[in-house]
Amino acid sequence: MTAVTAQDTDAELLRRSYRDPECFGTVFDRYYAQIHGYAARRLGHSQADDIAANTFLLAFAQRTSYDLTREDARPWLYGIASNLISRHHRAEERRYRALARAGIATVSDSHADQVAERVDARAWRGRLAAALARLRKADREVLLLVAWAELTSEQAGQALGIPAGTARSRLHRARTRLRRALADQRR
Repeated sequence: MTAVTAQDTDAELLRRSYRDPECFGTVFDRYYAQIHGYAARRLGHSQADDIAANTFLLAFAQRTSYDLTREDARPWLYGIASNLISRHHRAEERRYRALARAGIATVSDSHADQVAERVDARAWRGRLAAALARLRKADREVLLLVAWAELTSEQAGQALGIPAGTARSRLHRARTRLRRALADQRR
């Protein structure tokens, strides 16, 4: 294997992997945990292993079609993961509905503030899950790539193969609907 340094861009590693497939291992090492974490948040841990593994299998198979002008492969990898996750869309919606049905736990006055904060967070998780389930799929995809994968709206657009302006518009719409839904639930 050719010597790999921390300064090597993802594009350089992918280009070098054409001749030396082991170079792809560095891209895998850089992003596997992030892709796995994103998949776990979207579908649960039971399916995250498969999604993350399949993301990198597809990425490896498609590496020669990667746009080498883009130094950062994260948006591309998240795009592959999002496409795989969309195949599990029904499971994701069921997960959000189940989280929403989980209900609000009550806390007695004798519990410590830290316990009360955890319970409050669980209550909001259910409300958030219900609100996420009601979003349009396209809006939810952009929102989750920005919120959970920590991509910019431009990178989310790259990941989903849509213009940056469309991604920004979907993100704005999703945030607006979430705020409205959460505010309605407080009343």
